[in-house]
Amino acid sequence: MLLKYFLPGEFVQDIFEITPEKLKERDVKGIITDLDNTLVEWDRPSATPKLIQWFKMMKDNGIKVTIVSNNAEKRVKFFSDPLTIPFIYKARKPMGRAFRKAVSDMELTKDDVVVIGDQLLTDVLGGNRNGFHTILVVPVAKSDGAMTKINRKIERRIMHILKRRGMIQWEEPSK
Repeated sequence: MLLKYFLPGEFVQDIFEITPEKLKERDVKGIITDLDNTLVEWDRPSATPKLIQWFKMMKDNGIKVTIVSNNAEKRVKFFSDPLTIPFIYKARKPMGRAFRKAVSDMELTKDDVVVIGDQLLTDVLGGNRNGFHTILVVPVAKSDGAMTKINRKIERRIMHILKRRGMIQWEEPSK
């Protein structure tokens, strides 16, 4: 059943619900995270102070983080470089190459890593197809870039089907 590829392993309101303690319970040693609308709004160039603290908390607990984004190098580099966080741009998610490269660069196995993102069609589908535990977050911004708007329409249909079949165990926040 193909629908299972769109079903995240977990659903959280935001990135800040994901703590080192919760990750260590699952023996997680690394995070592959999306950037736009997962960590910050798609049009915010830099990390917020709260997000900088979250990255520091992960690092202090020995959890490696790699940003894997479908966005252009300029966008991802401008965000990631000041934080000294490794990144992969133009990742072509949900294809698997960027996920495999991130795991290899972190010198971990896919069993050690979770994939976090705000989109079913890129982050969750890509993570699930490649054997990762996936965590879906509510998008940070109410608006999206042009391509993502198209994806969101498709995602709403998929979510409706998942709910109708009783495959979703959480309530989405009202938009």
